[in-house]
Order: sequence, then C-alpha cells, then structure tokens
Amino acid sequence: MPLIYNELHQAAVRAMRREASGHTLQPTALVNEVYLRLADQSHAKWENRAQFFGVAAQVMRRVLVDHARARMSEKRGGGERTITLDDVHDVPEQSNGIDVIELHEALDKLAALDPKQARVVELRYFGGLTIDETADTLGISPATVKREWTFARAWLWRELQPA
Repeated sequence: MPLIYNELHQAAVRAMRREASGHTLQPTALVNEVYLRLADQSHAKWENRAQFFGVAAQVMRRVLVDHARARMSEKRGGGERTITLDDVHDVPEQSNGIDVIELHEALDKLAALDPKQARVVELRYFGGLTIDETADTLGISPATVKREWTFARAWLWRELQPA
C-alpha cells in the first residue's frame, strides 16, 4: 500500500483539479475508494506498474461517474455537476465545463469507434498519466499517444457541443 498510495493520490489530485469548485469528493476520498475497489479484486495479477495504473485509471473514472450519478439522483436532491477539460487546448473559452456523465457516455461512443483513443483519454484524463506513462501503459510510442490524444480531444469536443 505505501508504495502505490502516493502515486494514486497524485493521480487523484490531478483528476480533482479538473472538477468543479465545491466538489464534495476530495482527492483522499477518491484515492481511498479507488484503492478499496482495486483491493477487492482478489484474483487480479498485476504484471507491471503500467498495467496496475491503467486499471486504476478505469476505476477512478467509474468512481467519478458513480459520484456524479449519485449527486444528480432525485433522492439526493439532484443538481448538475461539471468538470473541465483543461488539457483540451481547442475548447473555446465560453465552454466552462462538461457533465461527467456526458463525458462518460461520449467516451463509450468513442470506444466503439476507436478503443485506443478512448483508452488514451481515460488514462490521460482520469488517470492523470503523462504522454510517456500512457505510452508505457499501452505499449505504444509517445508520438502515437500524442496523435491519438489530439484526435480524441477533437472528437470529444465536437461530441460534447450542445446540439
């Protein structure tokens, strides 16, 4: 636990920087929930660090989506929750954020079209991995990650625009 906790916490801090201010989930709570979900996978055999952090990015995405859904449910009083895509350079300034559930659904659509691009977004955005870390995790070159990241950001930007 001590070996991975700090890195998971750093990834959670990066992910939470993209969240709307006043978010009720704190980075420590996020990393703890991710760790609990990962620890619950008793039969998982991690081959390397990259594989572990790749799975951790997926789990972090699920935790954030679950949290957003819970906040929006009628039982809890609802309300819109947004996150920003501050790494997306092509988004106009008037775009102050997107709904995390809309992003999740758009990533599912992207995964149907191009699974590699969706995985790159998941690792970079939800996992907070760098270009090089993403390349190591996926076993591809950093140049390929940059290219896939650029195309995926453009596709997501177009997909998430109001009709």
